[in-house]
Amino acid sequence: MILGQVTAPEPDAILRLMRAFAEDPRPAKIDLGVGMYRTEAGETPVMRAVRAAERRLWEAERSKGYVALAGDPAFLEAVRGLTLGDAAPEARVAAAATPGGTGAVRQALDLVRMAAPGATVWVSAPTWPNHVSILEAIGQRFRRYRHLDPATGALDRAGLREDLGQVRPGDAILLHGCCHNPTGVDLAPEDWSWLAGLCAERDILPIVDLAYQGFGDGVEADAAGLRSLARAVPEMLLCVSGSKTFGLYRERVGAVLAVTDGPAAREAVAARLAGLNRQAYAFPPDHGARLVTMILADPALRAEWENELAGMRDRIAGTRRALAEALRRETGSDRFGFLAGQRGLFSLLGATPGQMDRLREEHGLYAVRDGRINLAGLTDATIGPAARAIAAVLG
Repeated sequence: MILGQVTAPEPDAILRLMRAFAEDPRPAKIDLGVGMYRTEAGETPVMRAVRAAERRLWEAERSKGYVALAGDPAFLEAVRGLTLGDAAPEARVAAAATPGGTGAVRQALDLVRMAAPGATVWVSAPTWPNHVSILEAIGQRFRRYRHLDPATGALDRAGLREDLGQVRPGDAILLHGCCHNPTGVDLAPEDWSWLAGLCAERDILPIVDLAYQGFGDGVEADAAGLRSLARAVPEMLLCVSGSKTFGLYRERVGAVLAVTDGPAAREAVAARLAGLNRQAYAFPPDHGARLVTMILADPALRAEWENELAGMRDRIAGTRRALAEALRRETGSDRFGFLAGQRGLFSLLGATPGQMDRLREEHGLYAVRDGRINLAGLTDATIGPAARAIAAVLG
């Protein structure tokens, strides 16, 4: 018996939360758990530029045949331009399309494992849980470095630099490009500059996970840090997601880009990335990637996309300020003032699992037990109730 020996894994926390929320009959329940952008009406929209591109594609597409193991070259070049800009020329960049940002992270870490099985991958504490899950699944050694200062809700710069000062030549550092998940605390330009010097001096491989470009300070501003890194180091890995940035969650749009030190290395890495795709899922999905390519190639569609993305970014920033102010009124303190200055969809409340259970059970406020909340899940009508619930439980 082989299948009879299989044991079920622990249920995914987010999926369990989604199920519990759906089964909760309370009309005033609030969902701050699932990591998707939502409008004031509580919907995850199809972006206007995406809808327009879909119409054009439906009219023009004549085949559903395979494209290439690495995906459509036009898509990969469009993603390189969007993320790296002029920081790394095409001649140095190998790339492959992937099923979403998760696929990109998996392929990047598999590439590290194959090239340097003895390397240690350093991940922030805390980080997106799937980073650790993938590292454990492939058997890659990893260590954590400090990122968040729980006392201030800001970057623990001294702790980060002390921990990363221990990184050895040949190791890799996994970084969040912007809108750090789950803390909302981003690196400042001086941090990116320090990291660039460290990686270049010690021959350390930076791996940047860019899942939220445009949700922090803007499309160009959110790529500034990783571009400064790409200019300074001989090689780098970049994992890109189209889920939030283009609202293409279910289309699974992603890409992994490898900045190499020259054409020979580029050819070898490109072939290896295509081979990893072949082994994992053969050809990557193309429909969403084609939509992204069309949007980025058409000035009118790109302007429409950037305008709508700016509106989404502004809504989240306004929600952050409103929640921080509501909590200031409810608690009589600035304990949660850090929320207003963070970036992206997520922040950590600094609550215990027991307190998060109370928020769910007593107040119908659903969020992950580690205290992460999705600010985009709030509306004008629910900011006040959410603030009252958080103040009641966290004091």
